[in-house]
Amino acid sequence: MDAAEETAPVSRLERSSHTAFIDNNTLFVWGGYQVVAGADVMLPGDEIWLCDLDSGTWEQKEITGDKPPDLSDFCGAHVNGTLYIFGGCDPVGYTNQMFSLDLTEQLYSWKMVTDTNGTTPSPRNKHSCWVHRDRLIYFGGYGCKTIGEVRNTSSTSFIVEEMSWTAIGNALFRCWGWNNEVNVFDTHTATWSMPETRGPVPAPRGCHASALLGNKGYISGGVETAALDMFCLDLETWTWTQFDLSQSCTPLGRSMFTMTSISDHTLFIYGGLGTDGNTLNDAWQFNTQKKEWTKMTHPHKDKPRVCHTACLGSDDDVVVFGGSSDMHFLMDSMTVLRAPSQNHCKDVLIFQTQPYSLYRLCEDFLGRNPELFGLLLDWLPPKLRNKVDKRVAFFSAATPVRA
Repeated sequence: MDAAEETAPVSRLERSSHTAFIDNNTLFVWGGYQVVAGADVMLPGDEIWLCDLDSGTWEQKEITGDKPPDLSDFCGAHVNGTLYIFGGCDPVGYTNQMFSLDLTEQLYSWKMVTDTNGTTPSPRNKHSCWVHRDRLIYFGGYGCKTIGEVRNTSSTSFIVEEMSWTAIGNALFRCWGWNNEVNVFDTHTATWSMPETRGPVPAPRGCHASALLGNKGYISGGVETAALDMFCLDLETWTWTQFDLSQSCTPLGRSMFTMTSISDHTLFIYGGLGTDGNTLNDAWQFNTQKKEWTKMTHPHKDKPRVCHTACLGSDDDVVVFGGSSDMHFLMDSMTVLRAPSQNHCKDVLIFQTQPYSLYRLCEDFLGRNPELFGLLLDWLPPKLRNKVDKRVAFFSAATPVRA
């Protein structure tokens, strides 16, 4: 990389491994990392970005309070107007700290969640979360446990990858590895619990994708298998079910992708890092009733993504933001390292998953035909005119969010 490339300005919006959610047709984005001068740089924890999906405009808002440390591979979840951040890696190592941000307040302020009941899960990253009945239900991840914790953990729920002596006061034998634990945090009582699950439990994993349909949480990918697997956990009975899928029509195995619920029985996945080593650009739907995959056509074949986010927007659109368009790895005889990527993205991709209403089709049409739009505005009452003008102006912008 030459000096000009190294010193080229980087947009503060470009990022990967962030968290995002949609509330009242506004996309909220926090955290993640980007590459500056050839090195990974964590993005500031004292700011959050908001995108008005009607107009396509971005706004940066400051956050005060006990902000989280610089975190990678944390897990973010939004419930009842509050953003929760749990786990991840900070400059010291793996963490099991939790932070909350009340987004209903006029001034945003971080709070460290410390006064909790029950046993806090061990430090971890690369985990996922379902939000169900005001509970945060975390699954899996990679992290560390003491030898005492490992002895009290089933050998099938924590796979040790590395062991070392770690000095914490007196020397302790500490283990790193993947887990398939289910940990529940009740946001009303600030209580941690670990339900006893039944059925065929997924193998310990991280970098997987998860989504919620009704009272069931779904888990897919994140392990080195040739094709995507699919499990669901009944959040009433805590019973796991594994789907028996035909390998002939199942997507390539992958990690660091997204899965989004788009109807009462349909999941939508996009992108990820394939087991073939490529950053993927394919989109699929999984029908949980028919237990089958369907490959989708879409207009973003030139925009592969990994470490992005996906949220359900209006009209059952899937709103994908950020991520990397090309992830590379450096390998030698001993280690596999991710190479810093300059290909972080700041664009928003819209995937249509359902037929649009006549009103929506008219909006899109008028946005691409400004002359007709001008004539229509003359006939509308002022209140409706302002609403339609703002919405359609977004669609006709030079760089619209909507594809």
